[in-house]
Amino acid sequence: MASQSKQPPLTRRDVLKLLGLAGVSSVAAKFVVDSPLLPFHMVEASRDAEQSTRPGHRWGMVIDLEHCTGCGYCTNACQATNNLPDDIHWNVITTEQTRNEREYYLPRPCLHCDNPPCTDVCPVGATYKRDDGLVVMDYDKCIGCRYCQVACPYGARSFNWKTPEPGSYSPDWGDPEVEQRQRGVVEKCSFCIQRIDAGLEAGLTPGEDPEATPACCNACPASARFFGDLNDPRSRVSLLLQDRPYLLLRDDLGTASRVYYLLPEGGI
Repeated sequence: MASQSKQPPLTRRDVLKLLGLAGVSSVAAKFVVDSPLLPFHMVEASRDAEQSTRPGHRWGMVIDLEHCTGCGYCTNACQATNNLPDDIHWNVITTEQTRNEREYYLPRPCLHCDNPPCTDVCPVGATYKRDDGLVVMDYDKCIGCRYCQVACPYGARSFNWKTPEPGSYSPDWGDPEVEQRQRGVVEKCSFCIQRIDAGLEAGLTPGEDPEATPACCNACPASARFFGDLNDPRSRVSLLLQDRPYLLLRDDLGTASRVYYLLPEGGI
C-alpha cells in the first residue's frame, strides 16, 4: 500500500517517546504502536497547525476508524457516482490487523496531499493541485506515462488499460455524474469535485448539504466519513479534529495528506 521511505522506520521506543511527549493516552498509544500503519505521523488534537492562513476553502476528509464497519457502501457509491468500470476502484477498503490480532478496516481514497508527489513527476501538467487543495486530473492532457501512479505512495491511482465498460453499480448505488475516462489514462478519486463545484455555485455547503458532498460520505451508514472545509473552524471536520488524536498515513514522506484517521475512543 505504501512505498518504502528513505528514512529509517521508527522503533517501538521512539514511538512511545513521541506519544508521551504529545500527551497521548496509553490506550491510544497501544493502538498506534501495534498498528501496521507504521511509520506514521501521530498528531495531538489541535487545529492551530492545521488551519491555513490562505483565504478560501481547503477541503479535507475525516475517517473514524472506530466506526468504520467495512460494509463497502462508500466504495459502491463511488463506483456509481463517478462512472467507474468494475475493474477500477477509486475508494478501497482493506482489512488490517493490529499486532494483538484485532482487526479493523482502513478506507483509502485519494488523500489529496498538500505536497503531492504525483504532481511533481507529471511531464505534461495533467495532474495538478487546485487552489482549494484538491489534487485533480486533466484527462485530455494525460499521456498515460504512469509516472504519477508510480510516485503515489498510497496506491491511489489506476491505469485505464482498456476502453471502459459501464459498471454494474448503477442505478442501485446512484447515477453517473461524470463521463468515463478514455483508455490509456491514469484516473483517481477527485473527492467528487463535480458535486463540490456545482454545490458552491448553487450556494450549498460541501460536507453539510448532501448534493455538494462526496458520495462516499453520504453513503456511509455508520457515520464514519466526514467532509468539509479545514479553514472553517465551525465545520464538522474541524470540530472532529479538535478533540481526538488522529493519524496521517505515511506522513513521514512529507506528503501532508488531507485525509485524517481518528483513533478509536475507549481503547481496542
